[in-house]
Amino acid sequence: MNPALEVHGLRIAFAERVVVDGVSFSVEPGECVAVVGESGAGKSLTARALLGLTPAEATVTSDRLTVAGVDLAATGERGWRAQRGARIALVSQDALVSLDPLQRVGSEVAEPLRVHGLPAGQERVQSLLRRVWMPDPERRARQYPHELSGGLRQRALIASAIAAGPAVLVADEPTTALDATVQARILVLLREIADAGTAVVFISHDFAAVRRLADRVLVMRDGRIVESGAVAQVLAAPQHDYTRQLIAATIHEPRETTTTGAPEVLLAATGLGRTFGSTAAVRDATFVVHAGRTLGIVGESGSGKTTLARMIIGVETPDQGSLVWRGAHRVQLVHQNPLGAFDPRWTIGRSLREALAAGGVPRAERSARVEALLAEVGLEPALARRRPVALSGGQRQRAAIARALAADPEVLVLDEPVSALDPSVRERVLALLLRLQRERALTMVFVSHDLDVVGAIADEVLVMQDGEIVEQGGVAAVFASPQHPFTRELLAASVSP
Repeated sequence: MNPALEVHGLRIAFAERVVVDGVSFSVEPGECVAVVGESGAGKSLTARALLGLTPAEATVTSDRLTVAGVDLAATGERGWRAQRGARIALVSQDALVSLDPLQRVGSEVAEPLRVHGLPAGQERVQSLLRRVWMPDPERRARQYPHELSGGLRQRALIASAIAAGPAVLVADEPTTALDATVQARILVLLREIADAGTAVVFISHDFAAVRRLADRVLVMRDGRIVESGAVAQVLAAPQHDYTRQLIAATIHEPRETTTTGAPEVLLAATGLGRTFGSTAAVRDATFVVHAGRTLGIVGESGSGKTTLARMIIGVETPDQGSLVWRGAHRVQLVHQNPLGAFDPRWTIGRSLREALAAGGVPRAERSARVEALLAEVGLEPALARRRPVALSGGQRQRAAIARALAADPEVLVLDEPVSALDPSVRERVLALLLRLQRERALTMVFVSHDLDVVGAIADEVLVMQDGEIVEQGGVAAVFASPQHPFTRELLAASVSP
């Protein structure tokens, strides 16, 4: 059997800078090969080169690039347009951006069929939606992308990608932004597509997802493949230090909290509720936050966890119940997306000085305090002169934490603060938060859909479903012996290696 995809000697350069150097691999029909690495490893550029979608300023060469037996190494844009969708297709990370907001879902799924001259009637579209386990396909086909949840949008994108029956499906970080249970369903779907005969190339930075889906794995670093092999073999006995580092960053043991005496209650919530229109985002939430500890809040999108966090910081006002703090308190929020939270026109230093001014720090002391804050979160003072876009994701998140610390808070509320970060960067940010908690005696509320991360940092956990707290307790106890069916489902869906 000939490979569905064969790449040999792939090289991508921007002027004199080589970003992908000598990448070679093949994928058989019905096989899933994962390409793993951190941001900047070259994995997404490699994926896009397989479809002729690299930036115009990139120079792309290869000794061989065949898809379903057709050599595309020297193909121009017109030739690629004839191949995309028909022989090879892409599923990207952000379905909301990839799907046309002005087209109904059914029209989006039908478009590849029309482009390649295939029947594109409603029956065929609904059949494709059913194949990706889209609930109520007739109704979903009439909806627009913004009317679908993240998981349903990703299913629609996959349906569109497989519509014309490509031999190869390239999935570039397709589950990164999804909740654990939704992620698990998408991985199962991609495995079914591979088992039906399609060659799947799965791009990821998450070894846990790779274990669930892939047959073989290629580990990329600095544009080169540093290790490859069967998934079970690489995970059990990684040969390269970098591979061992990536794997270690995806494994955490739930924290065991040891205390002497009863912990001090800093915040008590009783019967908390918040409704938007006819939708109850949070219902009858009762819990406490202990001083000096971390409370994790987990749940799927729409479970109410972010609304609950916003009530804790005072951005949202409860419709029902009460929030009672012990004495005076200062609460600061760390956003999920620091690039959107910072003013893009301002340098990091200016943003920190503004936060210090709001906290009453005299002007003469602000420059020294900015330098001290950056040092506290492990950033060089020179980074104060950069704008947010000039920092890496991990640096931006550290800068966001520094800005939150400028007000000398007692409580940090962190909303998905590491969800978009690579494993090793995520580890460094988590270690930073634990160090800051010890040194500053901080109390933290940590919102996440990633149970592994919550297990690494939280002392207690609230599990939310449909606006209700369905289970709560010590992290180690809840994770070891979950009592609620939804908690068991979340833990089962958590793709730990």
